[in-house]
Amino acid sequence: MRDILPRLSEWYADRVPFGLATVVAVSRSAPRDPGAAMAVGPGDEAVGSVSGGCVEGAVFELAQEVVASGEARLETFGYSDEDAFAVGLTCGGEITLLVRPVTPATDPTFPVIAEAVAAGRPVTVATVIDGPAPRGATLAVGPDEVSGTLGSAGLDFAVTADARGELALGATGLRHYGPHGERREDTVAVFLHSFAPPPRMLVFGAIDYAAAVARIGGFLGYRVTVCDARPVFATPKRFPAGVEVVVDWPHRYLHGTDTDARTVICVLTHDPKFDVPLLTEALRRPAAYIGAMGSRRTHDDRMRHLVDAGLTEPELSRLRSPVGLDLGARTPEEVAVSVAAEIIALRWGGSGTPLSATAGKIHPSP
Repeated sequence: MRDILPRLSEWYADRVPFGLATVVAVSRSAPRDPGAAMAVGPGDEAVGSVSGGCVEGAVFELAQEVVASGEARLETFGYSDEDAFAVGLTCGGEITLLVRPVTPATDPTFPVIAEAVAAGRPVTVATVIDGPAPRGATLAVGPDEVSGTLGSAGLDFAVTADARGELALGATGLRHYGPHGERREDTVAVFLHSFAPPPRMLVFGAIDYAAAVARIGGFLGYRVTVCDARPVFATPKRFPAGVEVVVDWPHRYLHGTDTDARTVICVLTHDPKFDVPLLTEALRRPAAYIGAMGSRRTHDDRMRHLVDAGLTEPELSRLRSPVGLDLGARTPEEVAVSVAAEIIALRWGGSGTPLSATAGKIHPSP
């Protein structure tokens, strides 16, 4: 959804109706998570994806139909026999989609949402998907402001409280209420879609490997910063557009920077005078991933220095060193892929084992 918002904003500004399909629920081995979106606009232009190609043709037609009728629809696609012509998911999973028309009249909250996402401000979008409340009605909930209505003051109040809780966690999912926000009822289904600011990737060491890691970090959706104390190397022209480049001592910069449970920290300096104070700081603060580059000898030497610096065993256990999965990588680009693979595996609990050698679900539960 975040990726297609700029195009949707153009259509909205031109007052051109478009159909927006959003994944609101999944089960089993579904190809996309809740929040994935596809839209069909003027000239039959389609952007985004809800299934990786399995049901996009049917969704295209549904989007056109809801624009023509002006009424939102809830549709579920499950498994289809590969020998039949029925539309469905060959992966065996199931997805439920809300397909709704979007115009200034039907969705006055859209520009509020688009502006918040573009500015990196957190916002949760609450949308009625089923029940006696108006299907497709939306409520945009930020930390301190609310825009729109779901048709009932009581429902708005209850959903706003829950939306702010989901926003703090960066979570997305379904909630159920009574028609006036009653907590013990489940007649109204509301989809809460949280847009938290992009997670940060902090890359320390402005070397050629850093440029490749920064590039793949941006591809994965991180807001990337590269930091190095050497101004001759820490120059924007050596890194992809959109990457923030900072000249500072790494540990000093990190000490003054906020991190959270989604932050990725990649230490590529492999120089003790940078590594030890930097990792001492990193391993004692929130982060999803902390990886350090270096040979086996560098790793062993670094660990001795960190123990001498007073780090505990639980703190040291957070360090992924040498950085990356064993892919046999040699070039900076290949090393960046191995680092990205380790980050993804750690995030979702993947083993790094070839899928051909495993059994069971391919897609982890969101």
